[in-house]
Amino acid sequence: MPKHLNRQLGSIAAIWGVAGACAILGFAIMRMLGHVREGFQQPLELVHYAVMIPWLFFMLYSEGYKGFQKGYSPRVAARANYLREHSTPIRAIFAPIFCMGFFHSTKKRKIVIWILLTGITLLVVLFQYIPQPWRGVLDLGVVLGLSWGVIATLVFFFKYWFGDGSDADPEMPEG
Repeated sequence: MPKHLNRQLGSIAAIWGVAGACAILGFAIMRMLGHVREGFQQPLELVHYAVMIPWLFFMLYSEGYKGFQKGYSPRVAARANYLREHSTPIRAIFAPIFCMGFFHSTKKRKIVIWILLTGITLLVVLFQYIPQPWRGVLDLGVVLGLSWGVIATLVFFFKYWFGDGSDADPEMPEG
């Protein structure tokens, strides 16, 4: 395949990878917004606000800043940038999960990703048993953290797309 055509397909795959990864987060945000709205339809008491305010700061810092901005988002963007130059049919088709690191990544990254996925799944199941308005209060923090993640992922993607991604590690396996 000519190099310019391979670069074009790689660019499409990179965009698909980041768009798909952000769409997965966006889907979670949209689902949780329903619970947030439901939780805030009833009057909140002082105890709800006393929990909500520190929880929001905690989630913005831990999930938004530490989890996404310092870890997930630059890695997804770096892997998309790698995909742009090293596209294969499998990587292109499954670009979102490639960019998230589910395959063709280091052993450590795969282990971490599967542990995180399992933990998040367990939390989603447990949150179903939390009554309103508490669930809405807690989900609001998660929505803010995930929103930070989508924005950070897009910012890093555009930063790397236009050539400033030298500090990013796509965590590709050796060899």
